[in-house]
Amino acid sequence: MSNESSTIVQRLWNYCNVLRDDGISYGDYVEQLTYLLFLKMAEEKVNSPFAKVAASEIPEGYDWKSLVSKDGDELEIHYRHILETLAKEKGMLGVIFRKSQNKIQDPAKLKRLIELINGERWTGMDMDVKGEIYEGLLEKNAEDTKSGAGQYFTPRQLIKAMVAVLKPEPEKTICDPACGTGGFFLAAHDYISSPEKYGKAQLDRDQKKFLKEKTFRGWEIVDNTARLCVMNLFLHGIGGKESPITVNDSLISDPGERFDYIMTNPPFGKKSSITIVNGGGKAGKESLTYERDDFVATTSNKQLNFLQHVRTLLKVTGKTAIVLPDNVLFEGGAGEIVRKRLLHDCNVHTLLRLPTGVFYAQGVKANVLFFDNRPGRSKPWTEKLWIYDLRTNMHFTLKTNSLRFEDLEDFIKCYNPDNINARTETEHFRCFTYDELIQRDKVNLDIFWLKDESLEDSENLPAPNVIAAEIVENLEVALDQFSSIYQELERGG
Repeated sequence: MSNESSTIVQRLWNYCNVLRDDGISYGDYVEQLTYLLFLKMAEEKVNSPFAKVAASEIPEGYDWKSLVSKDGDELEIHYRHILETLAKEKGMLGVIFRKSQNKIQDPAKLKRLIELINGERWTGMDMDVKGEIYEGLLEKNAEDTKSGAGQYFTPRQLIKAMVAVLKPEPEKTICDPACGTGGFFLAAHDYISSPEKYGKAQLDRDQKKFLKEKTFRGWEIVDNTARLCVMNLFLHGIGGKESPITVNDSLISDPGERFDYIMTNPPFGKKSSITIVNGGGKAGKESLTYERDDFVATTSNKQLNFLQHVRTLLKVTGKTAIVLPDNVLFEGGAGEIVRKRLLHDCNVHTLLRLPTGVFYAQGVKANVLFFDNRPGRSKPWTEKLWIYDLRTNMHFTLKTNSLRFEDLEDFIKCYNPDNINARTETEHFRCFTYDELIQRDKVNLDIFWLKDESLEDSENLPAPNVIAAEIVENLEVALDQFSSIYQELERGG
């Protein structure tokens, strides 16, 4: 992050500490900043000498000018009316202000925050600087583990590596059905819009327009997170008048749209609140169910459902990079059915085993699965699955030893994105054939071969809180599996 960006982030964030005395959380603070920043920049766009728009998209009387002219109780009341009015608008504006509420009840502190924002000229900043500022605020919010905001924030270095190996091309569509705050979109946008970084030709006018208005499509179920995502895209110059983000449960149905690339990190947590029902399966006991004829297995496992959903969303030649927890690799029942079908119908070519300590959720054991969609045929499309182990003997923490992009460079080199058919094995990178995989018990893809030094040397053990978190997670998975077995027995009886 540039010095200019970090200075503004720190200045804005310091004021959050004042507001926390009034019980305003980090998340609430970023939300209020989102509303106010948008109003300020909408005003600047119209009044700028280089303005390309004659009138603001903000209705007159509910704009930034009307806000800065008021004080005291009149300010607080007017701000509330602005939020209520703009929540009824359509497009990106409506998504940003959807269900918005004023959380800053002290008019004096609201006035001070408005003055802080008014003291900067936001539209005069480079797009990258504005984006960095907002990304910096989102990351600080994610670091507040008590708020749970970290589950919507995928580490940016990991995202950058995933984009680096997928190498998205101009005039192709990119989807994230669980888009959080938009990290995958921003990294892909940077990759495509900065061809000079990668030795490629500059984009022409039509390609730039496509990148801005038609490339990205996302779904997010949480209103506040969708708001942050749309604002994030807006600050990076992404999106037209219509919002590229739909606020809805993406699993509820097949939207009918198909995409060239899908990059996603579905929410952690094993159980879905409702049961998925496939064409030939029977509904679970929950009162609300999905009807998904396109799913091969009925399950309440959220990640397995997202994995099936992602396959549905791909074009015939589409490519995917999806973050998945370990249980998706080894779970029996529906998990085995999904893995078998995926290996047969797609080219499942790469698995990156991630270390612990890189996500804001403690003790999470996750992987990135890369696969390419293929047309139907009787012969399996997967010939070899290459697995890169970045987990064994690797211990990261969010603050003192965070994951860097350099830590992923060997994986990128081994992946060989320019020709994945010309790979070679290394200590951390091994190849397993389709026949080897399909003969494993339950088609278990949870494969490792490196010697774990911590089993023999106590000095190599991770921190006690990480060990405790892993024990809790393993117990929860075991309990969940017993619960699933019990439910199956109950249904059968």
